[in-house]
Amino acid sequence: MKIVFASTPDQEEKINELVKRFYRDIFPMYFSDKDIKKFEAQNVLSNETAQLDGTLKEAYHVIASLQTLLSILESSILTYDHQALYEKNVETLHEYGYNFPFSYDEFIYAKENKTSFFSTYTQAANQLLI
Repeated sequence: MKIVFASTPDQEEKINELVKRFYRDIFPMYFSDKDIKKFEAQNVLSNETAQLDGTLKEAYHVIASLQTLLSILESSILTYDHQALYEKNVETLHEYGYNFPFSYDEFIYAKENKTSFFSTYTQAANQLLI
């Protein structure tokens, strides 16, 4: 008999929060709003298509991979020193059914050629109170 521990609602919430950070903080740094809309249509990082069995181990793997990718892609300068780590974590996401169809080169190219950093996906710096 094998005993597995189920993922908690907090872990599932953490995964959803990390995915939202990609759309709110990472993708606007590299891609246009038009591209990001396409990513939504393609279910990029959608957990609806994920194949998690709901175990604690799987949830931790996904959380760790998302956090690692966020850390790499948030850096101000992308270098090829982190490419192997990037690819390993993308592979982990693919194993659990998360669609992340980007190569490391795409982010390097996008960062070098991005002209505008204004996006409707970024979180507002302040809110208007009525």
